[in-house]
Amino acid sequence: MRKKFIGANWKMNLLYEEAIKLFADLSNSTLNTSEADIVVFPSSIYLSELSKMPGLPVGAQDLYFADSGAFTGGIAARQLKSISCKYVLVGHSERRITFFETDEVINLKLKSAVRNDLKVVFCCGESLGIRESKKHLEFVTNQLMQGWKDLDETEMKNCIIAYEPIWAIGTGLNASKMEIEEMHGTIRRTVASCFSHSLSQSIRIVYGGSCNQHNASDIFSFNDVDGGLIGGASLEFDSFEKIIKSL
Repeated sequence: MRKKFIGANWKMNLLYEEAIKLFADLSNSTLNTSEADIVVFPSSIYLSELSKMPGLPVGAQDLYFADSGAFTGGIAARQLKSISCKYVLVGHSERRITFFETDEVINLKLKSAVRNDLKVVFCCGESLGIRESKKHLEFVTNQLMQGWKDLDETEMKNCIIAYEPIWAIGTGLNASKMEIEEMHGTIRRTVASCFSHSLSQSIRIVYGGSCNQHNASDIFSFNDVDGGLIGGASLEFDSFEKIIKSL
């Protein structure tokens, strides 16, 4: 049985006091962390302080692939480890689209993260144009294979895969049960073909397409869905708590 995973991706939201309060409220709640790994991904400027607070583990929303050097604004995996950060997002759709990150850069980031013993939430997903062209399965499979190029099975055990249908994020469109199960099943079969059947059955694949307190229960019941990467609905305690309890 794969342990469920719920990630709260706060993105570039919440002021300092708001972030501290929300993290404290979540950490002090009666959430059952024995049944699911619950991880908060705050803005990087809050990571150091939140990692010192008792409660939930924290993760970074991004990292740079070099260990150190003249990379203004970058954060290295080693630096994240030094503040007890345990997780990191790699390849989020907003990094790919807004910040023009290529599969090659994402691959370097993934390698740096896993080789520094960070647990990675590796994101993949297609646009509406790709979906409408009926090439979505091929597109996502290629994202995966390019992203984990040159990684071995032991390194992949530190990964969680998050499927984000970009076309269903903030558009009012929703992925159907069939669409979600089709993609999650394809991802699991791709893991099996590239690594092993054993890894494909143990690796967690979570959904990240506008999952909220109203649809979470249904989505989490689908085949091959092991939890969610939650955006806007994780910014308020009540809605995020309902998502977690829907597991």
